This record gives sequence, structure tokens and C-alpha cells, in this order.
Amino acid sequence: MIKFDDTHIEQLLAAKQKADLHVYSLGKFNIVLDKNEISDNWGRDKAIQLFQFFLISRNRMALHKEVIIDRLWEENGTDQHFKVALHEIKKILEPKTSSRSKTKYIQRQGSSYKLNMENVWLDSHIFKSLIEVGNNVVGHQDELAIMAFQGAIKLYKGVFLPNRIYEDWTSSERDNLQMLALNAYLSLSELLLQDQAKESIRLTEEALNIDPTWEEAYRVQMMAHMLNGNRPQAIRCFDKCKKVLDKEFGIEPLPATIKLYDSIRSK
Repeated sequence: MIKFDDTHIEQLLAAKQKADLHVYSLGKFNIVLDKNEISDNWGRDKAIQLFQFFLISRNRMALHKEVIIDRLWEENGTDQHFKVALHEIKKILEPKTSSRSKTKYIQRQGSSYKLNMENVWLDSHIFKSLIEVGNNVVGHQDELAIMAFQGAIKLYKGVFLPNRIYEDWTSSERDNLQMLALNAYLSLSELLLQDQAKESIRLTEEALNIDPTWEEAYRVQMMAHMLNGNRPQAIRCFDKCKKVLDKEFGIEPLPATIKLYDSIRSK
């Protein structure tokens, strides 16, 4: 089992300073190369798509170009599309190198390709790494968990690749990142509940902005309002939860939520 300490978080937060290429994928898609924004330099959308696909598949082994073409463009993709898109990626990211020279950003193994993350800072990658630290230490190193979750939440500016929300090849990564964000908001709100009830309320509200049906967030928010001395608001929070669940799913709140509500009403 990996043992984490604050050094891990410091290294993750400092990783941006060591990378040439900064890629923003949460809430927007933006690329900064050597402090210069290059997002508007792309000529073909297929080149952007290919680069974004490399981002999603960064942790896999190199994929054969035929597999990439099939997953990315299905029947509308050709070998020529791939070659042109790959050439444009290289032209955008390394304009001073020749077309035949090796690229430091895309690794090639025969006809298989993958992204070389050594010189790339990706917000969603650091976001996931910080949450991994938080999840591993919560319950026994809570101060470290708070640092990790706070760092992750600062990076979560919105959905993954919002310009691709209707593309099947992005949906799994988007859903996974959103679920991680919701759990990070919830975990942090629980960690801060006793000492920072107002902050806990703010965090649960952020979670509910992402998913208004997140029932656990309502429960934490109800407890936070009570700790903040606002019993009427805690009751209103339950009423809102009940209304949303009925509207969206036609269901009642869970027994744990009802039990908490009954406890609040009896006080």
C-alpha cells in the first residue's frame, strides 16, 4: 500500500511548473504551450479530436491507428484522416521540428500511438491524482485529505471536454470525472462539517449544482445548517430534497435522510 504525505500533494501541485504543455479539459478545452495559448491555431477539427482522444487514452498501452480510427470516427474515418490529423498535431505543438523528426509529445511504436505525458500537464490527470491521495488517507490523515480534496476541487471547473459532450468516446471519462468531483465535494464537506459548517454548506451546494439529486449532499447540508443554528433552513433543505427526488425519479428520500429529518423536527 502506498503511503502518502504532504510531499505528494506538493509535487502534484508543482507539476505544472515543470511541464512545457498545459492542457485544460475541465469546463473548457484550452492548450498553453510555453506560456502561449494555442487553442485557436488548429485548422482541422479531426486534429483536435485526435489529440483529445490521446488525452483520454493516456494511461493505456499504445493503440494501433486502426483501433483509434474506429473508436474515434467509426465509419467516417480513414487512414488519410489519421495521417493528416497527426501531422497537424505535430505542426501545432512542435512547429520548429521537421515533419520526419520524432515528436516528444506523441509516442509511436510501429503503427501504434499514445501521448507522452512526461512533458504534459493535464488538469484532469492532476485532479484524479489528488483525489486518489485524499481517498487513501481520509479517516486517518484527515488534514492531508482536506489538502488533497481542496486542491482537486480547485481544478474542477466543469464537465470534461464540454465541446464533446455528444461524442460517445468521451462519455465514460466525463462521467467518471463528474462522479469523482461529487465524491470529493461530499468528502470535504464531511471533513469540515464540525469546524466549518458554513464552508460545508457551500461545498454541498456546489455538489448539488452538479447533480441536484445527490441525496448524501442534502443530508450533510441539513446537518451543517443545524450546526450553524439554522433549523428552519435544515427543514427546507429536506423539503427540497424530497421535491427533487419525486420530480426526477418518483421516489421518496432514503430512510437515513428521513431519520435525520425526523431528528431535526423533534429538536
